[in-house]
Amino acid sequence: MIANGYTRLKQRLIRLGLLPLRLWVILLVVNLTVLILPLGSIFFFRIYENQLIRETERELIAQSVFIAQMFKRELRAALGEKAKGYGQKVISGEKVASHEYYTPLEPQIDLAVGPILPPRPDGIVPQRPPDKVAARAGIDLVESLLEAQRTTLAGIRVLDFNGAVIAGRNETGLSFAHVKEVARVMRTGRYASVIRQRISDEPPPSIASISRGTGIRLFTVYPVMEKGRLWGLVYLSRTPRSILKHMHAEKVKVLGAGLFILMATLFIVFITSWTIARPIYRLIERTKKIADGDKGALQELGVSGTREMALLTRSFADTARLLQERSSYIRNFATHVSHELKTPLTSIRGAAELLDEHFDEMSEKERRRFLGNILQDSDRLKHLVTRLLALAQADSFVPSNEAGDLRKTLVKLRDEMQEEGVVIKLCLPERTRVKMSGEVMVMAFSNLLDNARQHGAHTVVIRARCRGKEIEVEVCDDGNGISKANAAKIFDPFFTTRRDKGGTGIGLGIVRSLLENHGGSISLQADRPETCFLLTLPLAD
Repeated sequence: MIANGYTRLKQRLIRLGLLPLRLWVILLVVNLTVLILPLGSIFFFRIYENQLIRETERELIAQSVFIAQMFKRELRAALGEKAKGYGQKVISGEKVASHEYYTPLEPQIDLAVGPILPPRPDGIVPQRPPDKVAARAGIDLVESLLEAQRTTLAGIRVLDFNGAVIAGRNETGLSFAHVKEVARVMRTGRYASVIRQRISDEPPPSIASISRGTGIRLFTVYPVMEKGRLWGLVYLSRTPRSILKHMHAEKVKVLGAGLFILMATLFIVFITSWTIARPIYRLIERTKKIADGDKGALQELGVSGTREMALLTRSFADTARLLQERSSYIRNFATHVSHELKTPLTSIRGAAELLDEHFDEMSEKERRRFLGNILQDSDRLKHLVTRLLALAQADSFVPSNEAGDLRKTLVKLRDEMQEEGVVIKLCLPERTRVKMSGEVMVMAFSNLLDNARQHGAHTVVIRARCRGKEIEVEVCDDGNGISKANAAKIFDPFFTTRRDKGGTGIGLGIVRSLLENHGGSISLQADRPETCFLLTLPLAD
Protein backbone atom coordinates (compact mmCIF):
# COMPACT_ATOMS: atom_id res chain seq x y z
CA MET A 1 0.00 0.00 0.00
CA ILE A 2 2.85 2.39 0.86
CA ALA A 3 4.57 1.54 -2.43
CA ASN A 4 1.36 2.24 -4.39
CA GLY A 5 0.90 5.55 -2.60
CA TYR A 6 4.49 6.53 -3.38
CA THR A 7 3.98 5.61 -7.04
CA ARG A 8 0.79 7.68 -7.30
CA LEU A 9 2.47 10.66 -5.62
CA LYS A 10 5.45 10.38 -7.97
CA GLN A 11 3.18 10.24 -11.05
CA ARG A 12 1.25 13.26 -9.84
CA LEU A 13 4.45 15.27 -9.30
CA ILE A 14 5.62 14.27 -12.78
CA ARG A 15 2.35 15.49 -14.29
CA LEU A 16 2.71 18.79 -12.44
CA GLY A 17 6.22 19.18 -13.83
CA LEU A 18 7.86 19.02 -10.40
CA LEU A 19 9.70 15.78 -11.14
CA PRO A 20 12.36 15.22 -12.12
CA LEU A 21 13.83 18.24 -10.36
CA ARG A 22 15.86 20.80 -12.25
CA LEU A 23 19.59 20.79 -11.64
CA TRP A 24 19.59 24.42 -10.44
CA VAL A 25 16.97 23.49 -7.81
CA ILE A 26 19.21 20.72 -6.45
CA LEU A 27 22.24 23.02 -6.35
CA LEU A 28 20.17 25.78 -4.73
CA VAL A 29 18.92 23.42 -2.01
CA VAL A 30 22.42 22.09 -1.38
CA ASN A 31 23.98 25.54 -1.16
CA LEU A 32 21.19 26.88 1.03
CA THR A 33 21.58 23.90 3.34
CA VAL A 34 25.32 24.49 3.54
CA LEU A 35 24.60 28.13 4.32
CA ILE A 36 21.92 27.35 6.89
CA LEU A 37 24.04 24.86 8.85
CA PRO A 38 26.50 27.44 10.26
CA LEU A 39 23.76 30.06 10.60
CA GLY A 40 21.65 27.47 12.37
CA SER A 41 24.53 26.70 14.69
CA ILE A 42 24.92 30.39 15.52
CA PHE A 43 21.19 30.66 16.09
CA PHE A 44 21.29 27.53 18.24
CA PHE A 45 24.12 28.93 20.39
CA ARG A 46 22.32 32.26 20.70
CA ILE A 47 19.13 30.56 21.92
CA TYR A 48 21.15 28.30 24.21
CA GLU A 49 23.09 31.22 25.65
CA ASN A 50 19.92 33.26 26.16
CA GLN A 51 18.34 30.33 27.93
CA LEU A 52 21.33 30.06 30.27
CA ILE A 53 21.02 33.76 31.15
CA ARG A 54 17.28 33.45 31.74
CA GLU A 55 17.89 30.45 33.99
CA THR A 56 20.42 32.53 35.91
CA GLU A 57 17.88 35.34 36.25
CA ARG A 58 15.25 32.90 37.43
CA GLU A 59 17.62 31.69 40.16
CA LEU A 60 18.35 35.28 41.22
CA ILE A 61 14.62 36.02 41.38
CA ALA A 62 14.07 33.03 43.66
CA GLN A 63 16.92 34.12 45.93
CA SER A 64 15.63 37.70 45.97
CA VAL A 65 12.17 36.60 47.09
CA PHE A 66 13.54 34.67 50.05
CA ILE A 67 15.95 37.47 51.05
CA ALA A 68 13.12 40.02 50.74
CA GLN A 69 10.90 37.97 53.02
CA MET A 70 13.71 37.61 55.56
CA PHE A 71 14.37 41.36 55.39
CA LYS A 72 10.67 42.20 55.71
CA ARG A 73 10.32 39.93 58.74
CA GLU A 74 13.24 41.65 60.49
CA LEU A 75 11.74 45.07 59.73
CA ARG A 76 8.32 44.10 61.04
CA ALA A 77 9.84 42.82 64.27
CA ALA A 78 11.85 46.03 64.71
CA LEU A 79 9.11 48.50 63.69
CA GLY A 80 6.12 47.05 65.50
CA GLU A 81 3.28 49.63 65.42
CA LYS A 82 5.41 52.08 63.41
CA ALA A 83 5.39 49.78 60.33
CA LYS A 84 2.30 51.50 58.84
CA GLY A 85 4.07 54.68 57.76
CA TYR A 86 7.50 53.19 57.20
CA GLY A 87 9.28 53.36 53.83
CA GLN A 88 8.75 55.39 50.73
CA LYS A 89 5.63 55.61 48.63
CA VAL A 90 6.26 54.76 44.94
CA ILE A 91 4.51 55.88 41.77
CA SER A 92 2.93 52.53 40.89
CA GLY A 93 3.73 49.66 43.14
CA GLU A 94 2.82 46.09 42.26
CA LYS A 95 -0.86 45.44 42.92
CA VAL A 96 -1.98 41.84 43.28
CA ALA A 97 -5.64 40.89 43.31
CA SER A 98 -6.76 39.30 46.52
CA HIS A 99 -8.04 36.17 44.79
CA GLU A 100 -4.69 35.45 43.08
CA TYR A 101 -2.63 33.03 45.11
CA TYR A 102 0.25 32.53 42.65
CA THR A 103 2.09 35.60 41.40
CA PRO A 104 4.92 34.28 39.20
CA LEU A 105 7.68 36.63 38.16
CA GLU A 106 9.20 35.66 34.80
CA PRO A 107 12.73 36.58 33.65
CA GLN A 108 12.92 39.75 31.57
CA ILE A 109 16.34 39.46 29.91
CA ASP A 110 16.43 38.77 26.16
CA LEU A 111 19.80 38.96 24.41
CA ALA A 112 18.14 39.39 21.03
CA VAL A 113 16.61 42.77 21.92
CA GLY A 114 18.02 43.84 25.26
CA PRO A 115 21.06 46.19 25.38
CA ILE A 116 24.26 45.45 27.24
CA LEU A 117 24.97 48.36 29.59
CA PRO A 118 28.41 49.59 30.62
CA PRO A 119 29.97 48.23 33.85
CA ARG A 120 28.02 49.07 37.00
CA PRO A 121 29.01 52.40 38.59
CA ASP A 122 30.66 52.24 41.99
CA GLY A 123 28.71 53.11 45.12
CA ILE A 124 28.86 56.67 46.39
CA VAL A 125 28.61 58.20 49.81
CA PRO A 126 24.93 59.00 50.45
CA GLN A 127 23.76 62.50 51.30
CA ARG A 128 22.11 61.11 54.40
CA PRO A 129 23.02 57.99 56.36
CA PRO A 130 21.16 54.68 55.84
CA ASP A 131 17.89 54.18 57.69
CA LYS A 132 18.69 53.02 61.22
CA VAL A 133 15.92 50.39 61.41
CA ALA A 134 16.98 48.94 58.05
CA ALA A 135 20.67 49.06 59.09
CA ARG A 136 19.98 47.00 62.25
CA ALA A 137 17.96 44.49 60.19
CA GLY A 138 20.84 44.29 57.73
CA ILE A 139 23.31 43.45 60.51
CA ASP A 140 21.10 40.52 61.51
CA LEU A 141 20.98 39.31 57.88
CA VAL A 142 24.69 39.59 56.99
CA GLU A 143 25.78 36.26 58.39
CA SER A 144 22.99 34.35 56.62
CA LEU A 145 23.62 36.21 53.36
CA LEU A 146 27.34 35.47 53.38
CA GLU A 147 26.62 31.80 54.02
CA ALA A 148 24.20 31.73 51.09
CA GLN A 149 26.70 33.54 48.87
CA ARG A 150 29.25 30.75 49.30
CA THR A 151 26.78 28.38 47.65
CA THR A 152 24.94 30.54 45.13
CA LEU A 153 28.05 32.55 44.03
CA ALA A 154 25.81 35.60 43.65
CA GLY A 155 26.72 39.12 44.71
CA ILE A 156 24.17 40.06 47.42
CA ARG A 157 23.32 43.57 48.55
CA VAL A 158 20.31 44.66 50.58
CA LEU A 159 19.41 48.35 50.24
CA ASP A 160 17.13 50.54 52.29
CA PHE A 161 14.31 52.49 50.63
CA ASN A 162 16.77 55.34 49.86
CA GLY A 163 19.16 53.03 47.96
CA ALA A 164 21.86 52.80 50.62
CA VAL A 165 23.53 49.40 51.22
CA ILE A 166 22.68 48.05 54.68
CA ALA A 167 23.97 44.48 54.06
CA GLY A 168 26.75 43.60 51.65
CA ARG A 169 30.46 43.08 52.28
CA ASN A 170 32.71 46.11 51.60
CA GLU A 171 29.98 48.33 50.13
CA THR A 172 27.88 48.67 53.28
CA GLY A 173 26.97 52.30 53.85
CA LEU A 174 27.41 53.34 50.19
CA SER A 175 24.50 54.42 48.02
CA PHE A 176 23.42 52.87 44.69
CA ALA A 177 20.47 55.17 44.19
CA HIS A 178 22.20 56.66 41.14
CA VAL A 179 22.44 53.28 39.36
CA LYS A 180 19.93 53.06 36.53
CA GLU A 181 18.14 49.83 37.50
CA VAL A 182 18.06 50.74 41.20
CA ALA A 183 16.66 54.21 40.51
CA ARG A 184 13.94 52.72 38.30
CA VAL A 185 12.79 50.26 40.98
CA MET A 186 12.84 53.00 43.63
CA ARG A 187 10.61 55.09 41.40
CA THR A 188 8.14 52.40 40.24
CA GLY A 189 8.34 49.68 42.85
CA ARG A 190 8.58 47.06 40.08
CA TYR A 191 11.21 44.38 39.55
CA ALA A 192 13.99 45.18 37.07
CA SER A 193 16.94 43.33 35.54
CA VAL A 194 19.80 44.39 33.26
CA ILE A 195 22.94 42.98 31.70
CA ARG A 196 26.17 44.90 32.14
CA GLN A 197 29.68 44.47 30.91
CA ARG A 198 31.76 42.51 33.34
CA ILE A 199 35.11 43.76 34.61
CA SER A 200 37.12 40.71 35.60
CA ASP A 201 39.99 40.81 38.05
CA GLU A 202 41.43 37.65 36.45
CA PRO A 203 43.52 37.40 33.25
CA PRO A 204 41.55 36.45 30.10
CA PRO A 205 41.52 32.75 29.18
CA SER A 206 43.90 31.47 26.51
CA ILE A 207 41.02 30.39 24.32
CA ALA A 208 38.19 32.94 24.06
CA SER A 209 34.71 31.66 24.62
CA ILE A 210 32.20 31.71 21.78
CA SER A 211 29.67 33.01 24.26
CA ARG A 212 28.98 36.64 25.12
CA GLY A 213 28.27 35.38 28.62
CA THR A 214 31.96 35.39 29.57
CA GLY A 215 32.16 39.18 29.48
CA ILE A 216 28.79 40.07 31.00
CA ARG A 217 27.12 40.10 34.39
CA LEU A 218 23.45 39.94 35.25
CA PHE A 219 21.97 42.39 37.79
CA THR A 220 18.49 42.06 39.33
CA VAL A 221 16.70 44.52 41.63
CA TYR A 222 13.76 43.12 43.61
CA PRO A 223 11.57 45.59 45.58
CA VAL A 224 10.62 44.81 49.17
CA MET A 225 7.05 46.11 49.16
CA GLU A 226 4.49 46.42 51.98
CA LYS A 227 1.04 47.81 51.24
CA GLY A 228 2.21 49.97 48.35
CA ARG A 229 5.25 51.35 50.14
CA LEU A 230 8.88 50.54 49.36
CA TRP A 231 10.70 49.20 52.41
CA GLY A 232 13.92 48.30 50.65
CA LEU A 233 15.57 46.53 47.71
CA VAL A 234 17.39 43.27 47.16
CA TYR A 235 20.18 43.92 44.66
CA LEU A 236 21.74 40.69 43.32
CA SER A 237 24.29 40.04 40.59
CA ARG A 238 25.91 37.03 39.04
CA THR A 239 27.95 36.08 35.98
CA PRO A 240 25.93 33.66 33.82
CA ARG A 241 27.27 30.20 33.41
CA SER A 242 29.78 29.87 30.52
CA ILE A 243 28.21 28.18 27.54
CA LEU A 244 31.32 26.03 26.99
CA LYS A 245 31.17 24.77 30.56
CA HIS A 246 27.49 24.12 30.19
CA MET A 247 28.06 22.31 26.89
CA HIS A 248 30.65 20.14 28.60
CA ALA A 249 28.13 19.36 31.30
CA GLU A 250 25.54 18.60 28.62
CA LYS A 251 27.98 16.77 26.35
CA VAL A 252 25.46 14.03 25.50
CA LYS A 253 23.03 16.58 24.04
CA VAL A 254 25.84 18.43 22.28
CA LEU A 255 27.05 15.19 20.73
CA GLY A 256 23.48 14.54 19.61
CA ALA A 257 23.37 17.95 17.91
CA GLY A 258 26.74 17.26 16.28
CA LEU A 259 25.46 13.91 15.06
CA PHE A 260 22.45 15.67 13.55
CA ILE A 261 24.70 18.10 11.66
CA LEU A 262 26.81 15.18 10.45
CA MET A 263 23.69 13.35 9.24
CA ALA A 264 22.51 16.52 7.48
CA THR A 265 25.89 16.78 5.73
CA LEU A 266 25.76 13.13 4.69
CA PHE A 267 22.24 13.71 3.43
CA ILE A 268 23.51 16.56 1.26
CA VAL A 269 26.24 14.30 -0.12
CA PHE A 270 23.69 11.57 -0.81
CA ILE A 271 21.27 13.92 -2.58
CA THR A 272 24.05 15.39 -4.72
CA SER A 273 25.39 11.94 -5.57
CA TRP A 274 21.96 10.48 -6.29
CA THR A 275 20.76 13.34 -8.48
CA ILE A 276 23.97 14.22 -10.35
CA ALA A 277 26.84 11.77 -9.97
CA ARG A 278 24.80 8.55 -10.14
CA PRO A 279 23.07 9.33 -13.49
CA ILE A 280 26.42 10.42 -14.96
CA TYR A 281 28.07 7.12 -13.98
CA ARG A 282 25.10 5.19 -15.35
CA LEU A 283 25.38 7.15 -18.57
CA ILE A 284 29.08 6.26 -18.79
CA GLU A 285 28.25 2.57 -18.29
CA ARG A 286 25.55 2.84 -20.95
CA THR A 287 28.09 4.36 -23.36
CA LYS A 288 30.44 1.42 -22.85
CA LYS A 289 27.62 -1.05 -23.52
CA ILE A 290 26.65 0.76 -26.70
CA ALA A 291 30.29 0.71 -27.82
CA ASP A 292 30.27 -3.06 -27.25
CA GLY A 293 27.24 -3.43 -29.51
CA ASP A 294 24.55 -3.97 -26.85
CA LYS A 295 21.34 -2.77 -28.53
CA GLY A 296 19.44 -2.99 -25.25
CA ALA A 297 21.55 -0.10 -23.96
CA LEU A 298 19.79 2.27 -26.36
CA GLN A 299 16.86 2.62 -23.94
CA GLU A 300 16.54 5.69 -21.70
CA LEU A 301 17.79 5.62 -18.10
CA GLY A 302 15.04 4.76 -15.63
CA VAL A 303 16.02 7.33 -12.96
CA SER A 304 17.60 10.61 -14.05
CA GLY A 305 17.63 12.61 -10.81
CA THR A 306 17.15 16.04 -12.36
CA ARG A 307 15.29 17.37 -15.36
CA GLU A 308 18.54 18.39 -17.06
CA MET A 309 19.94 14.88 -16.61
CA ALA A 310 16.67 13.46 -17.97
CA LEU A 311 17.01 15.66 -21.07
CA LEU A 312 20.68 14.68 -21.41
CA THR A 313 19.99 10.94 -21.16
CA ARG A 314 17.03 11.23 -23.53
CA SER A 315 19.12 13.16 -26.06
CA PHE A 316 21.93 10.65 -25.64
CA ALA A 317 19.57 7.70 -26.18
CA ASP A 318 18.00 9.38 -29.23
CA THR A 319 21.40 10.18 -30.71
CA ALA A 320 22.71 6.66 -30.07
CA ARG A 321 19.54 5.18 -31.57
CA LEU A 322 19.84 7.45 -34.60
CA LEU A 323 23.48 6.50 -35.07
CA GLN A 324 22.54 2.83 -34.73
CA GLU A 325 19.81 3.21 -37.32
CA ARG A 326 22.14 5.14 -39.59
CA SER A 327 24.82 2.50 -39.19
CA SER A 328 22.32 -0.24 -40.02
CA TYR A 329 21.07 1.79 -42.98
CA ILE A 330 24.59 2.30 -44.33
CA ARG A 331 25.40 -1.38 -43.84
CA ASN A 332 22.23 -2.50 -45.63
CA PHE A 333 22.69 0.17 -48.26
CA ALA A 334 26.23 -1.02 -48.98
CA THR A 335 25.01 -4.62 -49.21
CA HIS A 336 22.25 -3.68 -51.66
CA VAL A 337 24.54 -1.46 -53.71
CA SER A 338 27.17 -4.17 -53.98
CA HIS A 339 24.48 -6.64 -55.03
CA GLU A 340 22.98 -4.28 -57.59
CA LEU A 341 26.37 -3.41 -59.08
CA LYS A 342 27.60 -6.98 -59.02
CA THR A 343 25.06 -8.29 -61.56
CA PRO A 344 25.79 -5.87 -64.47
CA LEU A 345 29.52 -5.89 -63.70
CA THR A 346 29.56 -9.68 -63.84
CA SER A 347 27.64 -9.60 -67.11
CA ILE A 348 30.02 -7.01 -68.61
CA ARG A 349 33.10 -8.94 -67.47
CA GLY A 350 31.72 -12.23 -68.85
CA ALA A 351 30.95 -10.69 -72.24
CA ALA A 352 34.35 -9.00 -72.36
CA GLU A 353 36.15 -12.26 -71.52
CA LEU A 354 34.26 -14.15 -74.24
CA LEU A 355 35.11 -11.47 -76.77
CA ASP A 356 38.73 -11.54 -75.71
CA GLU A 357 39.06 -15.30 -75.96
CA HIS A 358 36.88 -16.03 -79.01
CA PHE A 359 36.84 -12.77 -80.94
CA ASP A 360 38.32 -14.31 -84.14
CA GLU A 361 36.02 -17.34 -83.98
CA MET A 362 32.82 -15.33 -83.53
CA SER A 363 30.65 -14.16 -86.32
CA GLU A 364 29.91 -10.51 -86.84
CA LYS A 365 26.40 -11.03 -85.43
CA GLU A 366 27.73 -12.68 -82.26
CA ARG A 367 30.25 -9.92 -81.71
CA ARG A 368 27.58 -7.27 -82.04
CA ARG A 369 25.30 -9.16 -79.61
CA PHE A 370 27.99 -9.33 -76.93
CA LEU A 371 28.93 -5.68 -77.48
CA GLY A 372 25.25 -4.77 -77.21
CA ASN A 373 25.04 -6.62 -73.87
CA ILE A 374 28.05 -4.67 -72.64
CA LEU A 375 26.51 -1.36 -73.67
CA GLN A 376 23.14 -2.31 -72.17
CA ASP A 377 24.69 -3.28 -68.83
CA SER A 378 26.84 -0.12 -68.90
CA ASP A 379 23.70 1.97 -69.36
CA ARG A 380 22.10 0.08 -66.48
CA LEU A 381 25.15 0.85 -64.31
CA LYS A 382 24.98 4.50 -65.32
CA HIS A 383 21.27 4.66 -64.54
CA LEU A 384 21.83 2.89 -61.20
CA VAL A 385 24.65 5.25 -60.22
CA THR A 386 22.52 8.24 -61.17
CA ARG A 387 19.67 6.97 -59.02
CA LEU A 388 22.04 6.26 -56.13
CA LEU A 389 23.36 9.81 -56.31
CA ALA A 390 19.77 11.08 -56.31
CA LEU A 391 18.95 8.95 -53.26
CA ALA A 392 22.09 10.13 -51.43
CA GLN A 393 21.19 13.72 -52.28
CA ALA A 394 17.63 13.19 -51.00
CA ASP A 395 18.86 11.59 -47.74
CA SER A 396 21.29 14.42 -47.01
CA PHE A 397 19.15 17.22 -48.40
CA VAL A 398 19.05 20.26 -46.13
CA PRO A 399 15.71 22.04 -46.49
CA SER A 400 15.79 25.78 -47.13
CA ASN A 401 13.28 28.45 -46.25
CA GLU A 402 12.00 28.53 -49.82
CA ALA A 403 8.33 27.98 -50.59
CA GLY A 404 6.81 26.71 -53.81
CA ASP A 405 3.43 26.50 -55.50
CA LEU A 406 2.18 22.91 -55.69
CA ARG A 407 -0.34 23.79 -58.39
CA LYS A 408 2.30 25.16 -60.79
CA THR A 409 4.53 22.14 -60.23
CA LEU A 410 1.76 19.61 -60.90
CA VAL A 411 0.53 21.49 -63.98
CA LYS A 412 4.07 21.44 -65.37
CA LEU A 413 4.43 17.69 -64.71
CA ARG A 414 0.96 17.06 -66.15
CA ASP A 415 2.04 18.57 -69.49
CA GLU A 416 5.28 16.55 -69.53
CA MET A 417 3.63 13.23 -68.65
CA GLN A 418 0.92 13.77 -71.25
CA GLU A 419 3.60 13.52 -73.96
CA GLU A 420 4.50 10.07 -72.59
CA GLY A 421 0.88 8.86 -72.77
CA VAL A 422 -0.12 9.38 -69.11
CA VAL A 423 -3.18 11.53 -68.35
CA ILE A 424 -3.06 13.47 -65.06
CA LYS A 425 -6.25 14.85 -63.52
CA LEU A 426 -5.92 17.54 -60.87
CA CYS A 427 -8.33 18.49 -58.10
CA LEU A 428 -6.60 21.09 -55.94
CA PRO A 429 -7.72 23.68 -53.35
CA GLU A 430 -7.05 27.38 -53.67
CA ARG A 431 -4.24 27.36 -51.15
CA THR A 432 -1.39 25.28 -52.57
CA ARG A 433 1.75 27.10 -51.42
CA VAL A 434 3.92 24.71 -49.37
CA LYS A 435 7.24 24.82 -47.50
CA MET A 436 9.19 23.18 -50.30
CA SER A 437 10.97 24.66 -53.27
CA GLY A 438 9.63 24.00 -56.76
CA GLU A 439 12.80 22.08 -57.69
CA VAL A 440 12.36 19.63 -54.83
CA MET A 441 8.64 19.18 -55.57
CA VAL A 442 9.46 18.36 -59.19
CA MET A 443 12.02 15.77 -58.06
CA ALA A 444 9.57 14.13 -55.61
CA PHE A 445 6.44 14.05 -57.80
CA SER A 446 8.31 13.14 -61.00
CA ASN A 447 9.71 10.02 -59.29
CA LEU A 448 6.23 9.13 -58.03
CA LEU A 449 4.57 9.66 -61.43
CA ASP A 450 7.38 7.86 -63.25
CA ASN A 451 6.88 4.90 -60.88
CA ALA A 452 3.18 4.85 -61.85
CA ARG A 453 4.02 4.98 -65.56
CA GLN A 454 6.49 2.11 -65.26
CA HIS A 455 3.77 -0.02 -63.65
CA GLY A 456 1.35 0.45 -66.54
CA ALA A 457 -0.66 3.47 -65.41
CA HIS A 458 -2.52 5.47 -68.06
CA THR A 459 -4.44 7.81 -65.78
CA VAL A 460 -3.30 9.44 -62.54
CA VAL A 461 -5.75 11.40 -60.33
CA ILE A 462 -4.25 13.89 -57.88
CA ARG A 463 -6.52 15.32 -55.19
CA ALA A 464 -5.48 17.67 -52.41
CA ARG A 465 -7.14 19.17 -49.32
CA CYS A 466 -5.92 21.45 -46.56
CA ARG A 467 -5.99 20.18 -42.97
CA GLY A 468 -4.77 22.66 -40.40
CA LYS A 469 -1.19 23.59 -41.18
CA GLU A 470 -0.75 20.76 -43.70
CA ILE A 471 -1.99 19.84 -47.13
CA GLU A 472 -2.83 16.22 -47.90
CA VAL A 473 -2.20 15.11 -51.47
CA GLU A 474 -3.71 11.84 -52.73
CA VAL A 475 -2.07 10.34 -55.84
CA CYS A 476 -4.03 7.41 -57.36
CA ASP A 477 -3.32 5.57 -60.63
CA ASP A 478 -4.88 2.75 -62.66
CA GLY A 479 -1.68 0.77 -63.03
CA ASN A 480 -0.93 -2.87 -62.29
CA GLY A 481 -1.38 -2.33 -58.54
CA ILE A 482 0.67 -3.54 -55.60
CA SER A 483 0.12 -6.94 -54.02
CA LYS A 484 -0.42 -7.27 -50.27
CA ALA A 485 2.84 -9.21 -49.97
CA ASN A 486 4.82 -6.33 -51.54
CA ALA A 487 2.93 -3.47 -49.89
CA ALA A 488 5.19 -3.47 -46.81
CA LYS A 489 8.39 -3.46 -48.93
CA ILE A 490 7.81 -0.79 -51.54
CA PHE A 491 9.73 1.88 -49.60
CA ASP A 492 12.71 -0.39 -48.91
CA PRO A 493 15.78 0.64 -50.94
CA PHE A 494 16.38 -1.52 -54.05
CA PHE A 495 13.10 -3.42 -53.75
CA THR A 496 11.56 -3.68 -57.23
CA THR A 497 9.41 -6.05 -59.28
CA ARG A 498 10.88 -4.73 -62.55
CA ARG A 499 14.55 -5.61 -62.15
CA ASP A 500 14.52 -7.39 -65.49
CA LYS A 501 13.28 -4.19 -67.12
CA GLY A 502 15.82 -1.89 -65.55
CA GLY A 503 13.98 -1.05 -62.32
CA THR A 504 16.23 -0.02 -59.40
CA GLY A 505 13.75 0.17 -56.51
CA ILE A 506 15.08 3.58 -55.48
CA GLY A 507 12.40 5.96 -56.75
CA LEU A 508 9.97 5.70 -53.82
CA GLY A 509 12.88 5.91 -51.37
CA ILE A 510 13.88 9.22 -52.94
CA VAL A 511 10.31 10.52 -52.58
CA ARG A 512 10.10 9.52 -48.91
CA SER A 513 13.51 11.05 -48.04
CA LEU A 514 12.66 14.36 -49.72
CA LEU A 515 9.28 14.61 -47.98
CA GLU A 516 10.56 13.66 -44.52
CA ASN A 517 13.42 16.17 -44.76
CA HIS A 518 10.80 18.87 -45.32
CA GLY A 519 8.52 17.79 -42.48
CA GLY A 520 6.16 15.76 -44.68
CA SER A 521 5.38 12.07 -45.18
CA ILE A 522 4.18 9.47 -47.69
CA SER A 523 2.22 6.27 -47.13
CA LEU A 524 0.43 3.66 -49.21
CA GLN A 525 -3.36 3.52 -48.90
CA ALA A 526 -3.64 -0.26 -48.75
CA ASP A 527 -7.44 -0.26 -48.35
CA ARG A 528 -8.01 1.29 -51.79
CA PRO A 529 -8.67 -0.91 -54.86
CA GLU A 530 -6.31 1.18 -57.02
CA THR A 531 -2.72 2.12 -56.28
CA CYS A 532 -3.04 5.17 -54.06
CA PHE A 533 -0.41 7.14 -52.10
CA LEU A 534 -1.15 9.78 -49.46
CA LEU A 535 1.39 12.60 -49.14
CA THR A 536 1.43 15.33 -46.48
CA LEU A 537 3.27 18.61 -46.93
CA PRO A 538 3.54 21.61 -44.55
CA LEU A 539 1.73 24.69 -45.80
CA ALA A 540 3.63 27.94 -46.13
CA ASP A 541 2.57 30.89 -43.97
